[in-house]
Amino acid sequence: MKFKFYLLTFFVFTLTFVACNKDDGGGVPPIVEEDRDEQQVIDDALLVEYLETHYYNSSMFVSNMNPKIADLIISDLPEDGVLPDPDNNTLLIDAIETHNTVYKETNYKYYVLRLNQGIGIESPNFTDNVRINYSGNFLDEEIFDSTSNPTQLDLSSLVAGWQRVLPQFNTAESFVINGDGTVEYTSHGVGVMFLPSGLGYYAGAVFGVPAYSNLIFKFELYQTEQNDHDADGIPSYLEDIDGDLDIYSDNTDDDQFSNFIDVDDDGDGTITKDEIIETIYNETTRQAILDLVLASNEVLIKIVEVEDEEGMISYDGYTVTFPDTNGNGIPNYLDEDESESFDE
Repeated sequence: MKFKFYLLTFFVFTLTFVACNKDDGGGVPPIVEEDRDEQQVIDDALLVEYLETHYYNSSMFVSNMNPKIADLIISDLPEDGVLPDPDNNTLLIDAIETHNTVYKETNYKYYVLRLNQGIGIESPNFTDNVRINYSGNFLDEEIFDSTSNPTQLDLSSLVAGWQRVLPQFNTAESFVINGDGTVEYTSHGVGVMFLPSGLGYYAGAVFGVPAYSNLIFKFELYQTEQNDHDADGIPSYLEDIDGDLDIYSDNTDDDQFSNFIDVDDDGDGTITKDEIIETIYNETTRQAILDLVLASNEVLIKIVEVEDEEGMISYDGYTVTFPDTNGNGIPNYLDEDESESFDE
């Protein structure tokens, strides 16, 4: 079963579930959501207890630039509380990173075990496609979902925890296509995320995941690809106007479409693509692209390696410039009245 399918269908399921919960005499009782702040306190205590009472085979990942999640063994601490073979094992609580984020107006803590950063030059944005392997577990180690081969997922369709953790890792350094068609990746990002229910499915008791389940996801990050869901020239991560890592909440013209799937973000009748300026710079090195001096309203969105007919390598840097015709501080593509003078 595929996690992408799970998450994409979650929204449809939710709408259907709500629609079917009217008191018609035969409906399923509606799920009453707990207070998010209160539930986070409960969830965090359970996660910390888990991290304090479990250890992993840390020596397996020392100087190992190409680890796999299959190499990871998480074990219960013995009843005497003594860590077995401390030269080769480490308590999770002593190895994890603690992160804080705000989601649904709630302060959340989540935890990351960084087994390998990955040494590829790219990291995904929270709205990008990623190619990964993963395993989804409950705190009792029961697996509820996993992949056996590299799978492409759209981070924008996944739970909030994924959108925060995957961008903290790098992709693979390189890959080789084997004779049987399989792909072997080298020096990719590998980690584990420990998520409270509020950054997972929360009250959605779906797909075999009970409501308010804390979740563990082990993952290998191989590749990433930038998403522009509405093909308007603005990458979807830049459509997060308020910077809250929730692109569904940004809707400048208050129509039925969030900006990242709206070809006319301000509803002025001129499509967004015609209200921005797209530019491509070519340089001999990647660093030269990074060193470009851009205008204050110009953003470098991606760098692509290109090879000419003679085999010479160079780099294209793609930028987007956001004109502000009337100087009111609102770029044209978000300002339905951009033709009006700022002084008027």
